[in-house]
Formats: sequence, C-alpha cells, structure tokens
Amino acid sequence: MNTATQVLHQLMSVIEDRRQNPPEKSYTTKLFNGGNELIGKKIMEEAEEVVEAADEPGQAGREHLVYEAADLLYHLMVLLGHHEIHIREIEAELGRRFGVSGLDEKASRNS
Repeated sequence: MNTATQVLHQLMSVIEDRRQNPPEKSYTTKLFNGGNELIGKKIMEEAEEVVEAADEPGQAGREHLVYEAADLLYHLMVLLGHHEIHIREIEAELGRRFGVSGLDEKASRNS
C-alpha cells in the first residue's frame, strides 16, 4: 500500500471511530449529527471551492486547489462513513472500471 493510500485508510479509520465513539468536541461528530443534509451541503460548498481554486493561476493557485481538494475528499469520506461505506469499496469500484472506457462504462449503466 502506498503512502497516499495509507493516509486515506487512516483517515477512514478515524472517521469510522468518530461514528462509533463520537467525541463531543469533534467536527466530524457535528457532521454526522447533521446527517446527509449537513454533509451534503458541505460537499457542495467544497466542490464549488475546488472549481473556483482551479481557475487560480500559478503555484499559489495550485496549492489552493490541492487544499480545497483535500477538504472535498474529507467531506466525501465523512458521507461514506455516515453510510458505513469504507474507502476500500470505492477503490474496488474504481478497480472494476479500470481499463474500461468511461464512455462504455456510462453506456452500460443506461442499458
């Protein structure tokens, strides 16, 4: 497992622990308590910030995009954790699609 994968798995473990043992003073706990509505709102907000950061020029824009992408990924992982879906399931789904044209994969869903 590479370092990036390890970080995502470690983060997922923390998110799962917050779901099972919610500390009072935890942002993740607050998100879980808000359910799909709050987590979804945060995902939409973060996605908008990712798109805005993508338009920023230079190294500062690149760094801002990385920062916002990390926020978006965290909130998406909280939503997955809320539904008791581990990041391994997302990895498996992406692995299933690997080597398949995105257009072909999308067409197979419409059949």
